[in-house]
Amino acid sequence: MTIRTRPGAGVVGLAAIAITATAFTGPARASGDTAPKAAGHQATQRAIDATVAAGVPGVTAEARDADGVWKSAAGVGDRTTGAPRGKNDRFRAGGITNTFVATVLLQMEAEKKLSLDDTVERHLPGLVTGNGNDGSKITVRQLLNHTSGLFDYILDVTYYETYILGDGFLQHRYDTLTPQQRLKVAFSHAPLSQPGAGHSFSHTNDVLAALIVEKVGGTSYENEVRRRIIKPLGLKATSHAGTGTRLPQPSSRGYSKLFFSSQPDRIDDVTELNGSQGWGDGDIISSAGDLNRFYGALMGGKLLPAQQLKELKTTVVNPDFPSASYGLGVEQLTLSCGTTIWYHDGGTVGWLTLAAFTEDGRHQLTFNYNSDWEVSGIFPTLNAEFCDPSSLGKPGSR
Repeated sequence: MTIRTRPGAGVVGLAAIAITATAFTGPARASGDTAPKAAGHQATQRAIDATVAAGVPGVTAEARDADGVWKSAAGVGDRTTGAPRGKNDRFRAGGITNTFVATVLLQMEAEKKLSLDDTVERHLPGLVTGNGNDGSKITVRQLLNHTSGLFDYILDVTYYETYILGDGFLQHRYDTLTPQQRLKVAFSHAPLSQPGAGHSFSHTNDVLAALIVEKVGGTSYENEVRRRIIKPLGLKATSHAGTGTRLPQPSSRGYSKLFFSSQPDRIDDVTELNGSQGWGDGDIISSAGDLNRFYGALMGGKLLPAQQLKELKTTVVNPDFPSASYGLGVEQLTLSCGTTIWYHDGGTVGWLTLAAFTEDGRHQLTFNYNSDWEVSGIFPTLNAEFCDPSSLGKPGSR
């Protein structure tokens, strides 16, 4: 698992955190005795409360299982006013956008409009070129499972310093960027590896995948996602940011440590951000409830035929995180208690989101932090929700 947002930021190195013992410990208790807000999810609530105690301003969460819907919120949604985090908050879902794009492409494959084994060059002729980059050697499937080898544009030092780090973010947060501008940054670098050589997450893949949706669909990728997923599922809290800079209500403020060397603990309100900077790879705004409905429908076979659902769940090894493997817009993870779940995470400046679900889609948990620097509560929260409580204290469980 890797929360994808910023090189050098604490939220990037979740794979490294995952292999430490502290990441797999059972849910810690927050200081004080916070009563659970609903029966059946007491351990999850304790893990969420502990996350806030560890420094996350606020958490919003929803779980769905055979017993119904459980909602929770803890901490603050606004550090200035002290307003609490809301149970129905909308937030920037970051890389969870990838699953929406992958689902549309798989639907298009089922409709015989494309093949996942088509080359990128076939649909985007002349775009992936220069410095050893070659779209004729990369397939659509390799974009979706991140085995293309393409350089991640966010890791470009100049891009990072201009749009994500410290004063750069504050000065350029309202800039409109095109997909082509970001791809130009990526293709100024040589590929990291040959196509198919192995998994390496790259936002560049996701931007290209969204462009292929547009080319095949003959309309914007946003329109395709709305027509195929958002409207049929009634996801009323889900939208695309476009070039807008604000979040729809209800929502909370998002916070980041933008890494000022002279003020390492400085926290900035980063709620406002031009949505075009995440077009195709991080521009979806949603809620915990909507994301649970989406992933429940996806894994339950309501959005894809059986063949495409099988392809979605065909994974490749994630070398950064041996307990996880990457499919087409979803990932598989074996928790320390031995339970296997599926998930996708989303990190962007000011927000961290994780949606986790069983293979049949009948049990889901989505939670969002309105900050991006503290991740120690993620695995305890997953363990609390999906593991048998009796297994967490057994020898061999970490």
